[in-house]
Amino acid sequence: MTVPLAPSSIPELVEAVRSIPRLIPVGARTKPRLSAVEAAQVSLEGLQGIIEYEPSEFTFTALAGTRVTEIAEALRKRGQYLPFDPMWQEAGATLGGTVASGLSGPGRFRFGGLRDFILGIRFVDGTGRLLRMGGKVVKNAAGFDLPKFLVGSLGRFGVLAEITFKVFPQRLAARTVKLEVDGPEAAAAIVLRAASSRWEPDALDCLPDGKTVCLRLAGPTEAVEAISREILSRWNGQMLAEAEAEKIWSDLGEFRWAASGPLIKVAITPTVWTKFDPAIRALDGTRIHVSAGGNVAFVSLTEGTAFSRLDEALQKLGLCGLTLRGEAPLWSGARSQTKITSAVKEALDPQNRFPSLEE
Repeated sequence: MTVPLAPSSIPELVEAVRSIPRLIPVGARTKPRLSAVEAAQVSLEGLQGIIEYEPSEFTFTALAGTRVTEIAEALRKRGQYLPFDPMWQEAGATLGGTVASGLSGPGRFRFGGLRDFILGIRFVDGTGRLLRMGGKVVKNAAGFDLPKFLVGSLGRFGVLAEITFKVFPQRLAARTVKLEVDGPEAAAAIVLRAASSRWEPDALDCLPDGKTVCLRLAGPTEAVEAISREILSRWNGQMLAEAEAEKIWSDLGEFRWAASGPLIKVAITPTVWTKFDPAIRALDGTRIHVSAGGNVAFVSLTEGTAFSRLDEALQKLGLCGLTLRGEAPLWSGARSQTKITSAVKEALDPQNRFPSLEE
């Protein structure tokens, strides 16, 4: 029997996992470095579609290969959305790939990241078992919360088959304020002040030019406009027209600002931002997008920038980087693996059917 490398059903996916000694699941390949390993690539693009959608319960269940754009459109028609701003939507990102990569966009700042919206999963582990973890209702709280543990697992623990998410009502109105800053210290100061204010920003990002902080507000129209005026009375900037604001957030989510070289995600904090920014920008041609109120940074290197220099800089800062695309090692900087991660890997993939977390 021919083993399907592009299964079109969950039973075929189970068969593929059981039959292939070493494999890695792939979606739309928007983050190609995550699957750049010596293993058979099993495509999940044949597993598409929304299985259940309960607008009154604010939940949906979809197959892992479903494009995020399809889900966003279905939610939009019912006045709902995924608040964490899934990235690479226009590039074709799939739901499973989004979960496996653990990537959240600017909206993570106010409402939490992707992991905070997952209710349940079905996945195939390294022994070929089809397992269900979590549930399909918001109040489910039974058992070990393994669904969230698979967020950012890079397809190393198992192959996601279907995922259940909770969703939120669509924003009533949104306004984006663009503030001018003269460096990371000023940017971090604004971000920390705004984050602790009563304004409750919907998103709070520093653009790749390093000179602009964009603060997005969401809520009733009168309220967000009044808050925008209050912010502009405190700092130098302007309120953006809707089209200009949408383009900025779309460009960030699609990484249109990034160069063609390696693209690396780095977990940071607002307090380390002022040391991180100058150290990384000192590398020739490097661009940085700081997102989620200074809690994550995306670093874009040019083809000519030596990756070893980034690795050394992150080591000195005690930070860890994950390469999303480009010819570079998967990990950089200071990385440590927890005992629970190793234990879960051993339990779900005792035969090492999937690549290790180091590859």
